Amino acid sequence: MNDRIEDWSGKRVWLLGASSGIGAALGTLLLARGARVAFSARNAARLAELAGDAERALVLPCDAADEASLHAAWEGLLAAWGGIDVALYVAGDYLPMRAWQLDAARARQMIAVNFGGAVSFAACVVPQLLRQGSGQIGFVASVAGYRGLPKSLIYGPTKAALINFAEALYLDLEPKGIGVRVINPGFVATPLTAKNDFAMPALLTPEQAAQQTIAGFASGAFEIHYPKRFTLVLKVLAHLPYRVYFPLIRRFAGR
Repeated sequence: MNDRIEDWSGKRVWLLGASSGIGAALGTLLLARGARVAFSARNAARLAELAGDAERALVLPCDAADEASLHAAWEGLLAAWGGIDVALYVAGDYLPMRAWQLDAARARQMIAVNFGGAVSFAACVVPQLLRQGSGQIGFVASVAGYRGLPKSLIYGPTKAALINFAEALYLDLEPKGIGVRVINPGFVATPLTAKNDFAMPALLTPEQAAQQTIAGFASGAFEIHYPKRFTLVLKVLAHLPYRVYFPLIRRFAGR
């Protein structure tokens, strides 16, 4: 469904959300694989630390939820490289939330980062990919976007929207030679999941998640999901009738 990427040597990769978690691990791994990596996030000091003195690294600080800031980083990338081969939106925000904890301000912040920023990211990148007639764009969503889950009152819907957005982009861009990927991890040990107060089955390290992501790019898959022992179970659950799904999820969550 997409061109396979097995050799990353010389590939120009933009990672937005690269200061921690999966994004930071991906940046480190891609540099080791010979790619040119542009690191973007709000924490400029952390980005500089990750880039080190690598000649193939760019540090382009920006705020994913600030469209002007994001565009400035994109213009900096174009000025340095003239184009892009792979653009990955890894930025995310998460706060566990139940119905009786609904906070509109925090909800808007999650929506702005998890979905609004991804749209702005695509608005930067897609015109350039179309001009080039090549390249790929990807988004880190989550298995939480498959179906409603406890404590995922706002986070889950933002990821569901991101999955749907990536699907629609694929339908438009694949005939034009542009690749689109959606990455749906299960639980990964990051500063965001550290907020959870429940057991996280099949928990991965960011380094393991980065390896799985790169392995996914070596296939033509539209969706990259991992770890399979967890994500395949959720895929089955997501297709159950509600009368079966709701009791099972409540039992699983202990509520």
